[in-house]
Amino acid sequence: MRILLPTGSVTFEMVKMAARGMDADVVVTGEIASFLTPAHLERLLSGRGYDLALVSGMCTASFEEVERRTGVPVYRGPRHAADLALILPLLGTIQLSRTTPADDFLVSEKRTEAMRTIAEREEEAEGEYLIRGVKIGGNSRMKVLAEIMDAHKEADIRAKVCEYFASGADIVDLGFGFDATPDDVKRVLCELEDLPGPLSIDTQDPALIAAGLFRADLVLSLSDRNIGPVGGRVAECGAGAVVVPGDQSLAENIRRAESAGISCIIADPLIAPVGSGLVPSLSNFSDPGYPLFFGAGNVAELLDADSIGANALLAGMAMEVKASVIFTSEHSDKTRGAVSEMRRATEMMVLAKERPYPKDLGIDLLVLKEKRRRREPPLHYREEIPAGKMPQEITYDPCGNFRIGIEGNEIVAVISGRAYRGSSWADVFHEILERGEVSLLDHAAYLGAELYKAELAIRFGRSFEQDGPF
Repeated sequence: MRILLPTGSVTFEMVKMAARGMDADVVVTGEIASFLTPAHLERLLSGRGYDLALVSGMCTASFEEVERRTGVPVYRGPRHAADLALILPLLGTIQLSRTTPADDFLVSEKRTEAMRTIAEREEEAEGEYLIRGVKIGGNSRMKVLAEIMDAHKEADIRAKVCEYFASGADIVDLGFGFDATPDDVKRVLCELEDLPGPLSIDTQDPALIAAGLFRADLVLSLSDRNIGPVGGRVAECGAGAVVVPGDQSLAENIRRAESAGISCIIADPLIAPVGSGLVPSLSNFSDPGYPLFFGAGNVAELLDADSIGANALLAGMAMEVKASVIFTSEHSDKTRGAVSEMRRATEMMVLAKERPYPKDLGIDLLVLKEKRRRREPPLHYREEIPAGKMPQEITYDPCGNFRIGIEGNEIVAVISGRAYRGSSWADVFHEILERGEVSLLDHAAYLGAELYKAELAIRFGRSFEQDGPF
């Protein structure tokens, strides 16, 4: 296969090195590869017997007409020349895109394949139980149970439950504190009665458990302290139960649940937080003869670290002890987004079962850190100008000043009673410029920086403070 690799002078050596040993012509088309024009590419391709051309993924021009006139397929390479060495060895075994940069295209294809594999394996899996259509145990995917604490105090419980299901929860758990009443439980579950997804109730109070059994599919948590008064009723309603140790051992409480006639039992040996016996508690996760429950949320909530990596690691631990259900929560700001994180983590574990470690799966939980850093060619310049300190005195824009904030998932910039609103900082900034609301360059630069900071705050679920640090 004879390949044309048009590139820029600044990346020539990098591209030449990546193409070493291949039947490829590396041709400099200017200083920057992305500035390649269709006319220039057509001159390079005409009559030279190339099988394909791989242009920079940063090119914005359309090469459709070039391909039609020359008969040579023109594909998008990666955005960064440093990634070309990863793409070239795959030519002939993969299908590239004529419009999407190769790195994006391959990531997308690999993600699509990963999600297809996960769905197929779950479809073929055999579970030990079926809770409102959701497979539990067996060789099915570990299921995510997401808790809403104090469900009776939630302003819009239906919206919250739907949000958790949309985020990837397989089961939504409704927590009821000591101040809840049976009427509170009935009211909440009546609001959710028609929802198709599995719901569990989280309380050890027999009266609250009994009040929710008309809709609850699962009860957290039964032990020797409440199996006596409510175990038979749980069995009659056909609800499942997460059984925990109490004054008696887990094995003894499972025996009590069996005696009460409960047929769907999930065993929770209880995992301890970091510093309170996390590692020793893992030894309790031996096979009790029933699917295992892994309370990861109790560990993540009591750890002042970003929940993303913690959830990935906890899901890996849960997989190794063969847990069937993993518990997570979003009680605090630091664990916001934990439901979707844990769902992704369980999907990663499905793909990792045939590998020695959960790496290069097609999906990941990398958010702020990169899998591999880009190695770009050095910048070339003739003169260096050190940046001096910005003057302390501010010249105010005659057009006025903006107050910038975020509302939901949108940036809002307010001036003289007018609010510019949008999800993209660039869109908001463009509208401000179009309407002549800024006249000084330094004010425009300031606005761009603050609007982009607001967009980052939305993207990463952080608070935003104008003029404050991100």
